[in-house]
Amino acid sequence: MINPSARPCDEAAIRSVRSTSTCLEDQKRWVLVVTILASTMAYVDESVVNVALPAIETDLAASVVVIQWLVNAYTLSLAALLLIGGAAGDRFGRRLVFIVGTGTFAAASVWCGLSGSVTQLIAARAIQGAGAALLIPCSLAIIGASFSEAERGKAIGTWAGFSAISAAIGPLLGGLIVDHASWRWIFLINPFIALPTIWIALRQVPESRDPEATAGLDWRGAALALAGLGSLVLGLMASPELGWHPIVIATLAAGTLLLIAFVWEESRSRAPMMPLGLFRSATFSGVNLLTLLLYAALGGAFFFLPYLLIQVHGYSATLAGAVFLPFTLIMAALSRWAGGLLDRFGARAPLIVGPAIAALGFLLLAWPGIAGSYTVTFLLPMIVLGLGMAVTVAPLTTAVINAVPARQAGTAAGINNAVAAVANLLAVAILGATALGAYNSVLDRHLAAGATPPAVAQAIADARGKFVLEPATTAQGDDQRLAEAAIKQSLADSIRLVMLLAAGLALAGAACAAATIPGESTNAGGTEDTRHQADMETRPPHGR
Repeated sequence: MINPSARPCDEAAIRSVRSTSTCLEDQKRWVLVVTILASTMAYVDESVVNVALPAIETDLAASVVVIQWLVNAYTLSLAALLLIGGAAGDRFGRRLVFIVGTGTFAAASVWCGLSGSVTQLIAARAIQGAGAALLIPCSLAIIGASFSEAERGKAIGTWAGFSAISAAIGPLLGGLIVDHASWRWIFLINPFIALPTIWIALRQVPESRDPEATAGLDWRGAALALAGLGSLVLGLMASPELGWHPIVIATLAAGTLLLIAFVWEESRSRAPMMPLGLFRSATFSGVNLLTLLLYAALGGAFFFLPYLLIQVHGYSATLAGAVFLPFTLIMAALSRWAGGLLDRFGARAPLIVGPAIAALGFLLLAWPGIAGSYTVTFLLPMIVLGLGMAVTVAPLTTAVINAVPARQAGTAAGINNAVAAVANLLAVAILGATALGAYNSVLDRHLAAGATPPAVAQAIADARGKFVLEPATTAQGDDQRLAEAAIKQSLADSIRLVMLLAAGLALAGAACAAATIPGESTNAGGTEDTRHQADMETRPPHGR
């Protein structure tokens, strides 16, 4: 999962909400407590799960494809329902939908922790994602509705500071839990956060709505997005084992047709979850394409990084979680400095330089193979990667908001966050399928090499489709060491390919920024976007 500190448009989503200013001072403090607790629960759960994936794969004897679904079931629900979750809060009450989302997330977390099979765990993760799609946008909207314009800066700073702290300690805490207890406790601790959050919300947080949110919710759009993305991901993840099997082709075709139907539905809907008119702006389209490319790189790299640390290099889950600390701390420490870059140079230059620096970080992660020290091999690349993302996030948010009329800033921020979630979803599917195919191919080359002892060959054959080193039952002594060396090298080679592809995606994002974002887009939205805004303000809404 993407580190929550790298989310592109959370602050913009808060600022876009119309303030009701009905909160008493004591209530405002409780609003921050509630939203921080809920955001921490959801964001930490996203990042912590990655650290636990090798342990879950071993404990449940799961294949890599199944483990991909543990991540993608959550992300699929989140990506498809994120926009409709915010719209539901605006219409039915942000506190109500926030409480429903928090309760759903907590109940699904209990199911995750108690699951006896991977099927149950995947289903519970999907429900978790649906709960997160309700609580995350509504927690941001509650902050926006509860604080006046003059107070929002301090409120956002407080919320962002605690979010950064939770993002920093989350993976480390997850590693400690995996090493000293069980991966199940990563999920079972969530109700202990959710229950007091719900209790405080019921007693202290006032209800708020958007009085202009009278149109119905875009359930058909959400269903088409969920089915289309799900079919596409299913086909992509099945392709390494089945190849171009008719089932794979049919699934990919169905996903593509459903996503085309989603776009058609959005063009007709009176209240679309994704207004297509926003994409008439070249800047808005370009920034979202940059988001898709860069966050796909980040999501794919972060999915495989724990496997590289734990399975290839033999580090503990705690050290695997600690490797994310430099990334998070660099982003938190440099966010104000990055805002200064935005004021000085505009959005275009940082959105070219930032992804290019991130690409260097991915290349450094691809360098070591099965050798190298923890500090040089992992901490240094994560520092470089954190610097690249710190340079990128603030200008990206500003470019998104300045590319649309002010009244649609919240919608634009929501779409950009949804694009980031879709990027993570597709990255785990596509890069996961690519890595698994490369891994199996390298193992097959080892099997095809001459003079491979039968016990070693059997151990290598048993490793196909799995990214964890299981105790060898057919190889002992020198044969076991030979088999483990071959498997580790194969896994390292496949992860190196993922990191190289991530670097390529980040560089493509930089090129996209250079091609689509005008140099003057930071403060005024640029000449092209200014014309686009004027056109959209006067254009009648399209619908049936």
